[in-house]
Amino acid sequence: MNDLPTPADPWADLRRHTPARIALGRAGGSLPTAELLRFAAAHAQARDAVHVPLDVAALRAALQADGWQPTEVHSRAPQRDAYLRRPDWGRRLDAASAERLQRSASGPVDLALVLGDGLSAVATQRHAAPVLRALREALAGTLSIAPPVIALQARVALADEIGALLQARLVLILLGERPGLSSPDSLGAYLTHAPRIGCHDAQRNCVSNIRPEGLPPEAAAQRLAWLLREALRRRTSGIALKDDSATALLAP
Repeated sequence: MNDLPTPADPWADLRRHTPARIALGRAGGSLPTAELLRFAAAHAQARDAVHVPLDVAALRAALQADGWQPTEVHSRAPQRDAYLRRPDWGRRLDAASAERLQRSASGPVDLALVLGDGLSAVATQRHAAPVLRALREALAGTLSIAPPVIALQARVALADEIGALLQARLVLILLGERPGLSSPDSLGAYLTHAPRIGCHDAQRNCVSNIRPEGLPPEAAAQRLAWLLREALRRRTSGIALKDDSATALLAP
């Protein structure tokens, strides 16, 4: 009986198609050592993604190389531990940043762009500049755009105040999503029409999992460009704006 071949695990072939933890095997009643080590490494990557700070100088240089002239702001959370403990502080600008943005506003614009560190600065560092590059190409000059704003210790709702101060009809914030064990660098994009302090999540459209292994930046930019144009045309966003971008691409 000991010479009989071990039956093949039918789940094993599926591992080639997904990063999900399937067909891990076992050693007695436990996971094999190799899988435990992989899990520990993924968990460490996720924790690091939450705490690693955004390299503002490198991001600013990347944006400037693409022709943008970004400015920088900070939320009311003074440092990372306060940001994690007090989400409400990450939703409002500190006084100096609010005053600086208000002075820099040059009049009504169609779109304000915000790049926030969020819960994974790694995601913003890697993917924000490529998304903006592809988005500008997809929009092809059809919208007036304020200079991008790099926001530190930022939550999604911070974009509402930024958009209002810049007198923008729309605001789009790109920021790192909460890291998963297979995706420590996932970028999220949140679009809000008529931004103002007090907007709620039902007023936003979200495009998530932007990264090469998920939704590539170029594809995300095409979807965002469609949403931006439709939000302006319909003067709404969120639950009132269904993402029909895939259907629109099939139209003659």
